[in-house]
Amino acid sequence: MSLTNLSLEFDSCPALAPFLGYMGVASAIIFANVGAASGTAKAGVGIMQSGIRSPELIWRNLIPVVMAGVNGIYGLITSIILVGSISMPGDGGVNKYSLYTGAAHLMAGLCCGLSGLGSGVCIGIAGDAAVQACGVYDWESKKNVGSGRKKGGGDKLFVSMVLIQVFAGNIALYGLIASILLSQQVYYCGEA
Repeated sequence: MSLTNLSLEFDSCPALAPFLGYMGVASAIIFANVGAASGTAKAGVGIMQSGIRSPELIWRNLIPVVMAGVNGIYGLITSIILVGSISMPGDGGVNKYSLYTGAAHLMAGLCCGLSGLGSGVCIGIAGDAAVQACGVYDWESKKNVGSGRKKGGGDKLFVSMVLIQVFAGNIALYGLIASILLSQQVYYCGEA
C-alpha cells in the first residue's frame, strides 16, 4: 500500500466515522421510544377517561397503545441492523468503517427514529380523541335506551379509530423501510 493510498483511506475512514454510526443507533432507539412512550401516555389517559363511562370498551380501546408500542420495536430493529454493520478497527488500529457508511447509518437512525417519534405523537393524539369519542358515544347511546337501541353505540366509531391508527402507524413503517435501505449503503476501507 502506497503512502498516497494510506492517506486516502485515513481521509475516507477517519476515527469519527464509527461515532456517526453509533449516533445512528442511538437516534433510532431513543427517538422511536420517545414516540412510543408519548403515544402510549396520551392514549392511555384517554382510555382511562373513557373507561369511567364505558368500562366494557377498555380492552378494545387499547389499540392505540399497541400501535404506539410498535414504534419502539421499529427503532430496536433498526438499531440491531446498524450495530451489526459497524466494523471494528483492523490490524494496527486502522479504521475500516468509512465516513460514507457512518453518514448513511446516522441518517438511517434519524430516519427511523424521527418517523417513529412523529408517528407516536400522532397515534397518541388521535388515539386519545378516538377512545374518548367512542366512550362518550357509547355512554350517550346507553342513556337513550328508550330510543330503540339495545346497547351502546361505541362500535360505530371503532372502525374509524382503527383506520386512523393504522395510517398514523404507517408513518413509522415508512421510516423503518427507508432506514433499512439506508443501512445497506456501505463502503469499507481496504476492500476492493
